[in-house]
Amino acid sequence: METKAIKDTQVIMHELVLPNDTNLLGNVLGGRVMHLMDMCAAMSAYKHARTAVVTASVDQLDFLAPVKMGDIMILKSSVNYTGKSSMEVGVRIESENPKTGAIYHTSSAYLTFVSLNDNGKPQGVPMVTPETDVEKQRFEEGRARHEERKRRLRKDNK
Repeated sequence: METKAIKDTQVIMHELVLPNDTNLLGNVLGGRVMHLMDMCAAMSAYKHARTAVVTASVDQLDFLAPVKMGDIMILKSSVNYTGKSSMEVGVRIESENPKTGAIYHTSSAYLTFVSLNDNGKPQGVPMVTPETDVEKQRFEEGRARHEERKRRLRKDNK
């Protein structure tokens, strides 16, 4: 079976927070964050599967700090773990103040994508190969979340 390195799935996006992206407090809207997070994660899944992919779930979306109008959002994603047709992608968002250069971790999430064939049906994906200690840790944590998602879905479908 084909395998791919995690480093080959990495994506980094930058987005300037404009007035239209913010709420009355001048903070980026949560929905905007989720949209950008989904886009960044989808690109990692595309790079890994090289097929059409769809978002199957979003786990553990944590908003840790606000992102202010005028800040630069830095989104980083990579495939953490692969199942038969699914890929767990981790996304980390940081906020950079363009005047001071200060960078803060503002949100994180795990998104699961499924690879689709030309008929829109799930198809197999290559295994992802962790190389660094951090990648190996994320892989094992991803495996545990994958198993928990499967347990949850089995329970919900009873």
